[in-house]
This record gives sequence, C-alpha cells and structure tokens, in this order.
Amino acid sequence: MDAIVPWDSWIALVEPSYHSQARGRHVRGAETMLRMYLLQVMFGLSDEGTEDAILDSRSWQRFMHLDLMSEQVPDATTLAKFRHSLERRGLGKAMLHDLNSELEKAGIMMRGGSIVDATFIEAPSSTKNHDHARDP
Repeated sequence: MDAIVPWDSWIALVEPSYHSQARGRHVRGAETMLRMYLLQVMFGLSDEGTEDAILDSRSWQRFMHLDLMSEQVPDATTLAKFRHSLERRGLGKAMLHDLNSELEKAGIMMRGGSIVDATFIEAPSSTKNHDHARDP
C-alpha cells in the first residue's frame, strides 16, 4: 500500500483543514490518521476495533509507522473526529475512489472471493460402489 497510495496528494488534501496547533493537546499528523483510516476502511472495523487491532498487530504498527516505545496509538475518539472531518468534506469517498483506480491499474483489485474451510475430517469411505461395500 505504501507504493500505491498517493500519500503526498492525500496529505495535501487533508492538512489545510485537519487541525490547528494553536491550542489543545498534541495533534497526530495527517499521514498517521490517513493510515489509520485506510486500515479501518479496508478491514471494515469500528473506531474502537481499529485502535485495538493496531495495538495487537505489529504489521499494522509498521504500516502506520508507529513505535509504541515512544508514542501511543491514536485513540478511537481521535479517529472518529478525523473520519467525520473527511466525511463532511466528501474526501473519504474521493480518496478511496482514487485508490481503487490505482489498484485496478496495478492489476491487484479484488472484486470478490470466498473463504473456504478446508479442514480434513476423518470419515468412512462411501458405500456407493459396485459391491455396495466400504473400500478397505
């Protein structure tokens, strides 16, 4: 995703109205919040679910460029405010439409699929043969 997502253009879209450093507590960078939002959308998670998943997954932390030894995962409320900001301006849909176009160009867009439980279960062989007997 790092190679396909147009991070610089997304950040340029979001930053002008994202936050003001004039007062309040430290605000997370627009790129960090965009990465968190993208994970939320790709995996269909709630705000709280996204926060928990990032805390639990080292690969998600790497994707977000987070070092939990020196910084915290943005909390669910921060993500919710960021998401609502994108929704009010229609940026979320526009950015995801652009991303889908990039994925299609790269030939890696998946439109559908199935998950199959391929667990082997021990079962006696069929009796639907010529002798109507189980195969030894």
